[in-house]
Amino acid sequence: MKKLLNTLYVTTQGAYLSREGETVHVCIERETKLRLPIHTIGGIVAFGNVSASPFLLGLCAENNVSVSFFTMNGRFLARVQGPVNGNVLLRREQYRRADNQLAATEIARSAVGAKIANCRTVLLRAGRETEDAPASSRLKDAADNLAVTLRRTERVENLNELRGREGEAANTYFGVFDDLIVAQKEDFFFRGRSRRPPLDNMNALLSFFYTLLAHDVQSALEGVGLDPAVGFLHRDRPGRASLSLDLMEEFRPIFADRLALSLVNRRQINGKGFNQTETGAVTMDDKTRKEVLMLYQTRKQDEIMHPFLNEKVSIGLLPHVQALLLARYLRGDLDAYPPFLWK
Repeated sequence: MKKLLNTLYVTTQGAYLSREGETVHVCIERETKLRLPIHTIGGIVAFGNVSASPFLLGLCAENNVSVSFFTMNGRFLARVQGPVNGNVLLRREQYRRADNQLAATEIARSAVGAKIANCRTVLLRAGRETEDAPASSRLKDAADNLAVTLRRTERVENLNELRGREGEAANTYFGVFDDLIVAQKEDFFFRGRSRRPPLDNMNALLSFFYTLLAHDVQSALEGVGLDPAVGFLHRDRPGRASLSLDLMEEFRPIFADRLALSLVNRRQINGKGFNQTETGAVTMDDKTRKEVLMLYQTRKQDEIMHPFLNEKVSIGLLPHVQALLLARYLRGDLDAYPPFLWK
């Protein structure tokens, strides 16, 4: 259990969250562990066997505090929130663009193009830094292939073709991802992307970060009044925050992937913190999960130059900045949506 920035993460199994006046009360085995005023919290994220009282959920809804529930290995289960805030005219324009294939493709193309460009930057940087000549050559070749895919992506005219280009880029990128892992290779290796469930330590770490990133992006979209469920690249599906998945594409390589690689290559985590269940799924133990959460939030405080704003912003604010830029584009304040491109 830890409060980081303005998000309360609850990982202790058996924890019970309830309301006491205008505060969040956290109890474990009938012992009070924490009390926090509701106005100091922006969100609550609970993992595993953590429950909350209906009265607390009501308090959170009244104060625009989202409560998200995940499994122990980070799979999203449910999200409780109050009424959607924001300008109804903005959301109506979002729905119109989503229903227009040409308009949806234009926005989705920007997000996918940024994702491919950022993946390429990750590979180029790693290729320059590695002392392994064969690995450096493979990374450079993959980066060159991504450059070709990126040029083709800029010319696509429909969503199906765009998804094909995205898949092509993902195959190229993850095809050399194992070369980015330079330490603890016996415990952390990459033979391909596996999800639901992740089947090795590296995939478990990536999936966990993607889950946290999706939560942050969804909160950012709600903050500017956009509907997270209606996307442009990812189409409508009950229970899926499609626009969150669209927007987070830009951040996967530069935030989630690089952070996962950094923790492994710098030996900040180790294979002992991961366990394989009888079904083959790999999960993190409580100690490792808490450590990873802390490092995730610490990384969000680092500053990075925003290419469109031309000023430094903290990484944790990037989803909020991009959500605002998307909203301004939909309102007609910008001629195009400017995705985040890492330099």
